[in-house]
Amino acid sequence: MWEDKFVITLPIHEKILRPVIVYAFLVVMLRLSGKRELVQLNPFDLVFLLTLSNTVQNAIIGNDNSVSGGLLGATSLLAINYLVVRFLYKHKTLDRIVEGKADILIEGGNVRTDRLKKELITMAQLKAAARRQGFSSLAEVDHCILEPGGTLSFIAHKPDLDMTRHVELLDRIDQLKQELVLLRANRPPSPA
Repeated sequence: MWEDKFVITLPIHEKILRPVIVYAFLVVMLRLSGKRELVQLNPFDLVFLLTLSNTVQNAIIGNDNSVSGGLLGATSLLAINYLVVRFLYKHKTLDRIVEGKADILIEGGNVRTDRLKKELITMAQLKAAARRQGFSSLAEVDHCILEPGGTLSFIAHKPDLDMTRHVELLDRIDQLKQELVLLRANRPPSPA
């Protein structure tokens, strides 16, 4: 019984090569499908990724269900991922080709609907992502960038110099009002 759990029934080179081929295929296909697949998952995306992993499972393990075979396959996946990440770190141009480039979804406070359409991101998804990052509405957002890794970065509007001075003046007026109230409260009664 224990022998069945640890004896690898496929050749070792095949157990190593299968995960490498599937890994390369999935990297290319996910890159071609766009950054939207990497953005925060909705239920459809989660089901897609789960079924995708189940679909390629047999391609990775073959007819071998042994523990040793599974560990060898997992080790192969971890090793190829480590090597690819190290290789891309040293080759920035190739990294940009594989990762892609950032895409600006909101620029100067204006939503670029053509970019949303290209990335298959709905306005509702964009608003929800903004709320998750602390913005009550898209009106507060100056820029939104869809990063190559699939994350959305939001940058708030910065108040202009006149607005900043206006707010500072209003704060100073409020302070002066409070000081006047204190002075009037501590003033001795006037003689009659």
